[in-house]
Amino acid sequence: MLSLVVLGGAWPGMVTVETIGRIRRAFWVDKKPIRQIVRELRISRQTVRKVIRGSSAEFRYERRVQPQPRLGAYVARLDGLLGATSKRPVRERLTARRLFELLRAEGYEGAYDSVQRHVREWRRLHSRLGPVFIPLWFAPGEAYQFDWSHEVVVLGGVTTTVKVAHIRLCHSRMFLVRAYPRETQEMMFDAHDRAFRLFGGMCRRGIYDNMATAVEAVFIGKERRFNRRFLVMCSHYLVEPVACTPAAGWEKGQVENQVGNARERLFTPRLHFANYAELNAWLEARCLAQARSSVHPEQRDKTVWEVFEAERQSLIAYRGPFDGFREVEVAVSKSSLVRFDHNRYSVAVRAARRTAQMRVYAERIVVWCDGEIVAEHRRRFGRGQTAYDPWHYLPVLARKPGALRNGDPFRNWDLPPALAQIRRRLAGHNDGDRQFVDILTAVAEAGLDAVEAACAEALSANLFSRDVVLNILARQRDAAPAQPVATPAALTLAIEPAADCARYDRLRLPPPHEEAYRGAV
Repeated sequence: MLSLVVLGGAWPGMVTVETIGRIRRAFWVDKKPIRQIVRELRISRQTVRKVIRGSSAEFRYERRVQPQPRLGAYVARLDGLLGATSKRPVRERLTARRLFELLRAEGYEGAYDSVQRHVREWRRLHSRLGPVFIPLWFAPGEAYQFDWSHEVVVLGGVTTTVKVAHIRLCHSRMFLVRAYPRETQEMMFDAHDRAFRLFGGMCRRGIYDNMATAVEAVFIGKERRFNRRFLVMCSHYLVEPVACTPAAGWEKGQVENQVGNARERLFTPRLHFANYAELNAWLEARCLAQARSSVHPEQRDKTVWEVFEAERQSLIAYRGPFDGFREVEVAVSKSSLVRFDHNRYSVAVRAARRTAQMRVYAERIVVWCDGEIVAEHRRRFGRGQTAYDPWHYLPVLARKPGALRNGDPFRNWDLPPALAQIRRRLAGHNDGDRQFVDILTAVAEAGLDAVEAACAEALSANLFSRDVVLNILARQRDAAPAQPVATPAALTLAIEPAADCARYDRLRLPPPHEEAYRGAV
C-alpha cells in the first residue's frame, strides 16, 4: 500500500496545501461563490466542492493496491520463506538480499526493490502481531539476574574471544562484568563470589537461563532439575535459583539488555590488556564508575549507586567465599602426570599409575588421592603446556640422581639462592649430582628453610660439600641442653661438698713404704 501526501511546492496543476487554503479562505471568509473561485483559481468545480465540504486542510492520496507485475507469481513463495525464517534465531534469519537471490534461482526476473519493499511491508505487518510485554518491578534485595556473553579483546597482543559473566541486581541496577577464558561451572562460581563480595551481600532469588552448568533437565513449566554443585553454591549463599522459560529472554530482560550496553560502552573499541587480571580490574572500575554516574531508570532523581546504597540494607549478608570447584576424575600416568583441558600437570609420584580426583577452580587446580592433596598448580589455558613441580619427583630422584642433569622437571628449576649456588658449584664434581640430591632429600625432614639456611652457612665458610651441609643440619637438630632443676628447700644440704680435683693428683704419688724401699736400694 503506497501513501502519497500532496504538500506545498508540488508540481503545477496539482492541488497543493496553499491552494486548498486559498479556496477555504475565499469561500468562508470572502464569501465568494464557487463559480467565481473556479474562474479565479482555474480549478475544477468538483475540486472546489471537495475542499469546501471536507474538514481537512490537505489532500492525502493513498494507493490501495501495489501493482506487482513481476513479483505477483512469487508472493506466496516469498511469504512462506519469510514465515520460516522468522522462527529462526536472529543471527540465522535470511535478509531481503538472500531472499531475492533464492527467488532469482527459482525463475524470478523482477528487481530487488520489489522484493525489498514486500519484505519490509510483511515485517511491518507481522511486527504488530508480536508479543506484548509487561514491565517488571522488583523489591530491594529480591532478585538478581545472571547471563554470559562473548566479546573480543586483545590479551598479550593476541586477539582473543573471552567469555564475560554479567550479574545485575534487579532493583538498583547495580552490576558487575567479569571476563573469563571459559564458560564453565568453576568460572560461574568465581563470578558469583566476586559479585557478592563487591555488593556486600546476596539477593533472595537468582534468575538464570537454562545453561548446562546450572540446569541438568527442563521439565514442564518452571520445574527443573538443577546441577548438584550449582545447588550447593546456592545453598551456601542462601539463594533460591529460578530458571527462565526456554527462549524467553524477556524474563531476565535487564541482564539481556546489559549485554548489549556493555558491548557498546565497555568493549568498543576493542580493549588491549596484558592479561585477564588487568582486564578484570579495569572492568570492575568501569562498572563502579558507571553506577556512580548513571541515572536510575525509575528513580530519576538518584543515581544507580545511590539506589544501590539504599538496597544494601535489604541484601543477605555475605557469608564468605564458596569452595567453587568442579571435580573430575583423572588417571595419573607412569610419568606422574595428569591431563586436563589439553594441558598436563605433575603430581606426587606416590599417586603414579592410579586414579585421582582433580578439583578445578577458576585460577588453579588441586589433585587429591586417597584423601590427601598430591598436587596444586596454577591453572594453564591454551594447549600443549606442561606444569611441573620438581619436588613431586624427589623420591625418584633419590634413586636416580643422574636424572637431575637432563630431567625435564628439573630444567630451569627455581631454587632458593643458596641452594642454587650449591648446585652450580657441585656441577663440576664427578659425584656432584649425587651430593646435591642427598642435600635435597634432607628437605623432606628438615624443611626447605632449614636446608637453605644450612647451605648459606656452609657457603659463608667457603664450603659446599654434602657432608658439610648435612653436618650443619645435624647440629641444628641436636637437642638443647637441659635446663637446671631447682632443688627443693627440704633437700638442700647444710654443708655442700667442695669440688677438690687436687685429691686425684695424690693418687698418682707412690705409697710411703715404696719410697723408703727405693731409697734403701
